Parts: sequence; C-alpha cells; structure tokens
Amino acid sequence: MLVRWASPILLASAMVAEAKVFSFLPKDLESGPRNETKSFYKRQQLFDATLDAVRVMQDSYFEPWVGTWPKAIDWTAAVMGSHLAGALTSLSRGLGTKQDKDYQQRENLISTYFSQLISFYFGQNALSLRLQAFDDILWVVLNWLDTLQFINEYTANRPTLPKQLVDSVGQQLPKWYGNVWVPAFAHRARIFWELGLVGWDEKYCGGGMNWNPHTRLPYKNAITNELFIAASAGMFMHFPGDTNPSPYGFEKPSHEPIPDKKSDQWPAKDPKYFTYAHKAYLWLFNSGMTNDKGLFTDGFHITDWPHKTKCDERSEMVYTYNQGVILSGLRELYRATGNKGYLRQGHQLIQNVIRATGWNLAEDKPTDDLSHLQPGELPAWRGLGRAGILEEVCDPSGKCSQNAHTFKGIFMHHFTAFCAPLDIAASNKYPHDIPEYQDEDGTVVTPQDIRTSHTEACQRYKPWISHNAHAAMRTRTKEGKIGMWWTAGLLDLTNENLKFDYGSQPGPAPEEVPGMLFLNFDYRNYGVPQVALKTVTVTGTGAGEPHASGFGSNSTVGGSDSDNGEKVTRPAPAPAYEMPGVLSKEDTEKDQILDVASSVNQHRLVGILDKAKRREAMAGPAAAGPGSASDPNERYRGRTVETQGSGLAVIRALWELENQES
Repeated sequence: MLVRWASPILLASAMVAEAKVFSFLPKDLESGPRNETKSFYKRQQLFDATLDAVRVMQDSYFEPWVGTWPKAIDWTAAVMGSHLAGALTSLSRGLGTKQDKDYQQRENLISTYFSQLISFYFGQNALSLRLQAFDDILWVVLNWLDTLQFINEYTANRPTLPKQLVDSVGQQLPKWYGNVWVPAFAHRARIFWELGLVGWDEKYCGGGMNWNPHTRLPYKNAITNELFIAASAGMFMHFPGDTNPSPYGFEKPSHEPIPDKKSDQWPAKDPKYFTYAHKAYLWLFNSGMTNDKGLFTDGFHITDWPHKTKCDERSEMVYTYNQGVILSGLRELYRATGNKGYLRQGHQLIQNVIRATGWNLAEDKPTDDLSHLQPGELPAWRGLGRAGILEEVCDPSGKCSQNAHTFKGIFMHHFTAFCAPLDIAASNKYPHDIPEYQDEDGTVVTPQDIRTSHTEACQRYKPWISHNAHAAMRTRTKEGKIGMWWTAGLLDLTNENLKFDYGSQPGPAPEEVPGMLFLNFDYRNYGVPQVALKTVTVTGTGAGEPHASGFGSNSTVGGSDSDNGEKVTRPAPAPAYEMPGVLSKEDTEKDQILDVASSVNQHRLVGILDKAKRREAMAGPAAAGPGSASDPNERYRGRTVETQGSGLAVIRALWELENQES
C-alpha cells in the first residue's frame, strides 16, 4: 500500500535526523559549484526565434484551403498539429496577459494560428488513419489533447478584455471562441483512443500494445506502448467528456466494453483511462526493453511464433522519439497520483539520453574535445548522438525517411511537457494502485520538495538544450527553414569535407546473433521487410514518399495470413532494400554500397556518395552555408515540414526553460 506522504511520526523523526535534500539529479550533480554556461541567446531572441519557426512552418508548408501540411504523411501531420498547439501555448505565455495597446495584435496572432488548427481538424485524414497502425492512431489522440490543453490555458490566462466591451455585454460575454471546438476535439481524441485500445493484447508477451494489425508477426514496440501510456494518462487528466455517439462504428475490443450508446456519455476522469495507463506502464518498464545505456530499444518479436508467446527477440535499433513520448506519460501519472517515482524515472531517462549524445552534465560541455577535429571530421558516436547533439543513426548519410525527420522534434516536444512547472491535479484518486519508490536513504519529502527538485533538475539540462537549439538554428536557411542534421550546423560540415565511415556505427549484425532476423533492422527508415507483412501494395505519388512503415495514406493494405495455422518458416535476410522515395533503384545501386549479408542492418552502410558524386547530385553552385549546394541538409529529402517542426520544438524547449527563471 502506498503511503503518499510522511506521517507525523516520520516527520518528527526526520526533524531529529540530519537534514537531507531530495533531488532528481545523480549524486555527483547534487552538490558542488555548477559551471556557468553563457547562453547563446537572450530570452527575447528565443521568443522571436520560436515565433519565426512557427511562421515558416505554417507559411511555407501549411495550406489552409486543404487544412493540412500537404507534404506530410498522416501521422507526421498529427505531430505537426501537436507542435502547433505547443507553440501556441508558448507564444501566449510570451505575449503576456496585460491589457495594453498591443492587445489586438496579440489576439490576432493567436487566433490566426489557432484557426489553422481548426482547419486541420477538417483536413486531417481521419478515415485513413483509422485503418493504419496503432501508433499512427495514437498520435491523433495526443494531437487533440495538446490542443485541448492550449484552449484551457489560454482561456484561463488570456489578456483581459477591454472594460467597455465587458460593460456593454455584461454577463452575456462568452468564453474565448476556441471553447466552441472543445466538443469536436475531445470527440476525436476519444474515438481514436478507443481505436488504439484494440491493439492492447495479453495473449503474447504478457501484455502490451501490438504495433500494427497488418503484420503477420506480433511486434510489441516501445513507441506504441509509450503512446498508449501518454494517451491514456492524458485522457484521464485532460479529456473533458463526450456526449457525441458518432461518427463511425468500430470493432469492440473483447477486453473493454464500449459504453451503452443509449447513455451517450463518456465522462471526464473515467478511471479506465488511468487503469490502462498504469497497466501499460507496468508492462513497459518490466519488459526489458532498455539497453545497457538505459535507452529504450525499438521493441520485441517472438521467436518461433505462433508456437511461443514470450517476447524474446529484441530489436536493438534506438531512435530519439522512443526516449521522448514516455516523458509526457510519466508526468501525467505523477500528476494523477503524487508518486515521485514516475518523475524519477523520467529524469533518469533524460540523463541517459544526454549522456548518450556525448554531453557531460557535470561540466556542461561535450564529452569530446571538439577543438581538435579536422574540417569535416565527426567525433565518436555515443549511442544517440555525438558532440552533445541529439542525432539519428541515419543523419550522417542524409538518407533519413520522412518518419525520422520527425523524431528529434517529438523528443523535444515531450521533454518540454515533462519539464513544465508541476502541480498535483488528482493526487487522492488512486494511491493504492501505485507502488512507492522510496529513496535509498529514507529521505522524507514534501510535494514542494518534489516540485523544487523537478525544476532544478530541468534547469540543469538547459545548457544541453541550448547547445542543441544553437546547432539547429545554425542550419537555418535565409528563408528560415531548419535542417534535419543539427550536428552539421554545429560543426560547419559541408558535403565536400564530410569524413565519415558508414561502417563504423555500433551494433551487432543479424548474422552475429543466429536467428535474429530483425535484430537491428531500421524499418523506420528502410521500410518493413516484406516477410513481416500479410499483403502489401505501396504506391507513391509524384515527388512524395510512401509511409516508410508501408501503411501511409499513399498505400493500401489487404490480404490475410496464408499460413493456415502451420509453423511459420522464417526466411533468410532479403536482398538490399531500395530507399523509399529518395533515389531510383538504378541510382541506389550505383551510389549506395550495401553489404548484402547485413542488409537488414542499417548500421552496415559502408559508403554512400564520394565527393564527385555528391557534387553531381547537388543542384546549383557549390556556395557555402545553409541551403547551398554544399549543405548536408540539402541532400535527398532536404528540409521538410517535419524538420521544421523539429527545429521549432528544440527552440521552444529552450525558451520555456529560460522563461521559468523569470
């Protein structure tokens, strides 16, 4: 049974004992002088940079008349919706609540971008998303929960209306107009949460969410389970209720009765949302899905399926977004319970991520001495980046898919949510369900101690966030478009001077671990191996790209499992896969050298383009600087709405941390 806070007896004992300070930081960071790191930017500069990143994302990539970012795919568009809602929250905080001569301009700015979120509600490809993978479905839930949170905060804190307007309408003055859309946004969040719930399965692996209903082999992966935790906890904390029984019917999960349609009621604070969040949390954190660096790997397969049911084949691929989404879930679980253990796990994960980028938290600087690097030389890969910069494995090659273009921004978005100032919203609800995580030294803490320690720990991360934001902003073109590979901005890399051995990235090849067909396969950038699918037909559209998982808005999925209950024979690794949507098959064969024996291991790329081919592939003169022919961020997909959203997210993260000090 959880003892939420110290009893009077414990408090009395604590007063006698030597005072101890509770902290979410490791022992080596709790005491001693902290190195002061000069910020690259003043707070106003960061606010302006945030505003400019939003402006470019919307002006360059959003089309109001269709209500979406046309070059995004369905799930990344949902993430852009979350970025826009988060940016609106930050902008409204930065603009202030004072009634002055700038009131109308502030209101116009917020209303302009909020109207685009309304437009996206109608432009979102909701019908197609209903048929996609469970992670795709759950991004929609977070999208509209983020929007609901913005509406609530802005309604509560928006600038005071002019006195003469209030006097003229009296008590008839309505709430801010954004509240008109709360029922619609809440309804979509609820519908998609219930669609996602279908993926919860306790037959295999003892629980957890399946990734995709269209694969022949079960796959319990980190991102789908993190999304389900964050979505369920978010529904418990932020869903205002729904009385709308339409539209669309769907298959009822066998483990979850759907409310009687006669009642037409889906109440706020429904305990089932908390129950599923907690259940999924326990499964994920006991699944063994983290590696020796404390990072979430991608997920689990089952060897000799369907005759076995245990998750025993772990994919060792590590992506940045797998370390981010869970942070929002952990924060909301804390707010629902007051249990500091959730926050401790979140801070531990953030600290693991920071170390894995090659950043020394104790000294607030990169682990490696960057001053000795030769032009174009890269420091060592540290597990999730290098030189203190968050990075995907695919970044140096430039051959990241549309999925990966979104990943770093997802981490930063959820980092920002996690590090926001704390409150305990419903701490008396379900204390008996949650095990207490006692400090090793038995330190007694109060809610205020937790809030203070949380803020202090997040402020310790600020130099690292500043380092990444600075790198991202150095990739901006003259039009303000931000690149995918932030490290290139930090180190002033060019296509001509880039020196990198594509065979040097860590990680065992599948042939080194017998039977591990999918051990290190980077399906987020190279597509799902055909042997894992039921029946898949993918068709691209023009310069666009099929969803890299094989189930985007530009693809169709159908067919059925043809094994008829017989033992599934797992085939040998397939030949090298064509990169989706970036090079033709002919160009891929000429310019990309793949070790076919390791073709399911993205780490084994041994060469991409030599200097001459790079220059041929780049259009225009070989001028220096972001956006030029020499810019590594102009290769292949180049700058996209997803890279812009990611840049916005890291700049906003820094602004929010700076703003907490005011």
